[in-house]
Amino acid sequence: MFSWPQDFPTNFQFLLRWIHFLGGITWIGLLYFFNLVNVQFQKEIDAATKSKANPPLLRRALWWFRWGAIVTWFSGFIYLGYFTSAGKEIPSNAGTALLLFLIVWSVAFTVIAFVFRGSVAGGFLKNGWMVTLAVAIIVIVAAWTMASVAHQWGASNRASAIMVGGGLGTIMLLNVWMIIWPLQKKIIAATIAAQSGTPAPADQPKWARRAFLASRTNSWLSVPMLFFMGAASHFPIFSTKI
Repeated sequence: MFSWPQDFPTNFQFLLRWIHFLGGITWIGLLYFFNLVNVQFQKEIDAATKSKANPPLLRRALWWFRWGAIVTWFSGFIYLGYFTSAGKEIPSNAGTALLLFLIVWSVAFTVIAFVFRGSVAGGFLKNGWMVTLAVAIIVIVAAWTMASVAHQWGASNRASAIMVGGGLGTIMLLNVWMIIWPLQKKIIAATIAAQSGTPAPADQPKWARRAFLASRTNSWLSVPMLFFMGAASHFPIFSTKI
């Protein structure tokens, strides 16, 4: 009626997935709170309420947000590395595939970060739809590159789907730690300083704009990210090269 698996790979992989789920629920849940609830809420409260409520609220929420992202990403990457190295999910070049995974998605994030900077600088990227289009093109090119390489190396559906879905998660993680959190720290500090009469920094609207773009990007990237992570075990859309 009840039989606990005795082999190490089964227990270890399930532990990683369980941790991954817990971290992901925390991270993505707060991401949706920020984008679906907090953005509109901030428009409805006055400046005095913002200066009093936002610093403690955002500090606590962003703590769980950014560390949830860390737990989610590292547990997922260890899971990917373990099953691709220990099994036959990538018949050859498993180590190179993991390195390429990091390079491709890090480059994609770097280009996206330049797009966000271009948006606050003005020009055609000032339009939010143009930013969305640019980010979508970058993500599609990176995903196609990763999926094509995985196919050439004979990767399984699980490995291919995770290298795409996990790649989207990598961009999201870097957005959190390299853009959203550093800028929100500045905004929170400026909000606290304003309570004692210190004028708001001239660049604060630009900080808020970039943080908003990164957060909104993460919100819509989470949709295909979750699709590919679910497809890894339940929707075999990637064929294996024979």
